[in-house]
Amino acid sequence: MSDHTIAANLLRLRKDQGRTQEQLAIAAGLSRAAYRNLEKGRAAPRTDTLKNLAQALDVPLKELLSPVEMLRNVRFRSLKRLKSRDQVLAEVSRWLRDFAELEELTGERHGHGLPPLWRKIKRMRHRRIPEIAARVREHFGLGEREPVHDICGLLESQGIKVSSIHVANDAFMGLSVAEDNGGPAIIVNTWERLPVETWIFSAAHELAHLLLHLGAYDVTMEQEDDAQEKEADQFASHFLMPEAVFRREWEDAAGLPLVDRVLKVKRVFRVSWRTVLYRVAEGLPEDERYVIWMLFNQAYREQKGRSLLKHDEPQGINEEVHKDTHGARPAGIEPSGMEPHDFREDRLSLLVRRAVEQGIISLSRGAEILRLPLEQMRALSANWVA
Repeated sequence: MSDHTIAANLLRLRKDQGRTQEQLAIAAGLSRAAYRNLEKGRAAPRTDTLKNLAQALDVPLKELLSPVEMLRNVRFRSLKRLKSRDQVLAEVSRWLRDFAELEELTGERHGHGLPPLWRKIKRMRHRRIPEIAARVREHFGLGEREPVHDICGLLESQGIKVSSIHVANDAFMGLSVAEDNGGPAIIVNTWERLPVETWIFSAAHELAHLLLHLGAYDVTMEQEDDAQEKEADQFASHFLMPEAVFRREWEDAAGLPLVDRVLKVKRVFRVSWRTVLYRVAEGLPEDERYVIWMLFNQAYREQKGRSLLKHDEPQGINEEVHKDTHGARPAGIEPSGMEPHDFREDRLSLLVRRAVEQGIISLSRGAEILRLPLEQMRALSANWVA
């Protein structure tokens, strides 16, 4: 432990909570000058001061004392600069460290299945995203007509680590980490105001970056590359909804009212209604694509008595949605939506169970890794069924 470690942790946690130095100083019973010296690393805090600061920040004392290995080979997907960015990266760093430790302790460290795909993509003469998505589906063992029923399990079966993180901001969808920093790993923002379908789409989107854009994995690059984002969105759309199968499902439902038709297809592929409409719109001339949105919104309002899209008629959808080629970003209502259990990563939980049952780690260490209160961890372990 060093004064600089404590200072860095204080700064990161305070910014993440949106508090001023004065507010945190008052909450911890310190003068602003005394707190400022601690955050600048100019003074060594006493034990009781550290306990007061941890209580004021509502974090375990260990979080102030433990150094955080900052990630470098990361692609951070966000519409704008987040105050919580450093805290998100710190949480991901700790998660990757705990994951690697458990794999080592349980003897279950395996490679990942991306190198053959990297080689195949590199050999392709033309960078056709639908074709790449088809190759990846085939490599993952998905049948031609098979929807992606469990994207977390599918990714984990390929040695890709998957995690959920809660960030109350719809500008942040998720991030991914290259293998040099403990990956490949995909982290998805599972904030409850973002539909589960968005979580699934975001995981597929980050898979695209891991396959297509490894050269852009640099944590210092905060601005999104529009061309790469569009490629990742297109890949996610075709990975979740192969074109031939989508067209067949769409045409088979042609006799249904538009709203029912869209909702039926979205349930088949476990995607958002926005993703379905964007795929339909791809087949229309660019200056006519807004029509499908206008028709759907009008039909939904007539059927349900309320509107789904926040826009002024007859201009269609707003600028932010227009920029997002496949409709992955917007928060809001998801009709006939999926549930959180439809997006559950489970490999880390399985490793924790095995390590606890084999006596490799304690129940309290398991709780720490899974970020659970000890009582909740005890309840979880009591529910493990052979």
